[in-house]
Amino acid sequence: MGTVNRLIVIVLFEGVDLLDVTGPPEVFSLVPRETTQRVGYEVVLAAETTEPVTTAAGVRILPDATFDEVGARAIDTLLVPGSVEVDGEDRVHPVVEPGTVTRVKALAGRARRVASVCVGAHILAAAGLLDGKRATTHWSTAQRLAADHPAVRVDPDPIFIREAGEVWTGAGISACLDLSLALVAQDFGEPVALRVARQLVMYLKRPGGQSQFSVPLERVSTTRRIEDLRHHILNNLGRRLTVPDLAAYAHVSDRQLTRIFKTELGTTPHAYIESARVEMAGNLLETTDDTLERIASACGFGTVDTLIRAFHRRHATTPSEYRARFRATPV
Repeated sequence: MGTVNRLIVIVLFEGVDLLDVTGPPEVFSLVPRETTQRVGYEVVLAAETTEPVTTAAGVRILPDATFDEVGARAIDTLLVPGSVEVDGEDRVHPVVEPGTVTRVKALAGRARRVASVCVGAHILAAAGLLDGKRATTHWSTAQRLAADHPAVRVDPDPIFIREAGEVWTGAGISACLDLSLALVAQDFGEPVALRVARQLVMYLKRPGGQSQFSVPLERVSTTRRIEDLRHHILNNLGRRLTVPDLAAYAHVSDRQLTRIFKTELGTTPHAYIESARVEMAGNLLETTDDTLERIASACGFGTVDTLIRAFHRRHATTPSEYRARFRATPV
């Protein structure tokens, strides 16, 4: 008996982000290695013609088929990558070419499942595929998505969202791997997806509800004083960190500190500190055998109960369940 493959069609257009296109196939290609079943995926890159497509990185990609050719087949998953343009004032604008929107709308009608990567959500929205649905995209264009498409319930925080009708949206470019792993988990089960994640040496296989922001890597503040303060926080998570203490460190008032955090980082000092502490706790849960008491103390939570409550707010799970799922090596 031959291998049963699910057809995944990835949409190509001029200027598409390279990792949006190449990241998911890397995930899908490992499925046959990690399951005893004769199953997998057939990934087809489709474009208007079979002429090479130049990506945003300047690398050219050769399509496997035209939109018309794949439109004659039964598509399991239609994957729509994205792209942005930056104007003279460094403002980011999603690329939404009308011809691509028309093609995506037509192909979606033949697909069991539709997913966007990063700012590809703007293309799905323009095609009317996100109306009445909750969706995410890269944080830099989330406000634009909400403004251009009021019928879409935009949530800029999760790394991916699955909605009714099998419509998925993913956040930042690297989150395409998390989204792809979630699709694998849906198709072949969590154990297969986790083994694929380990083969890719991914930091972890993140649940969709996890924030797309890694605290140390989230958007950079334009204020050097706040950047210094952020580093101070990350280097002192095990210590007492209050708004007055942080304001004094940054040489600003309590009120000004809160206002700057909201303006520059889109959050409050308390929420930022909690996110950083939860992320540190997650690292320790994955990489050490430390008890919850020791982790709570090291991360500045004080008590295990405080750690558990914060972890549930951020990950919708408990520290113990998180460790069981994402532990790098067996305990």
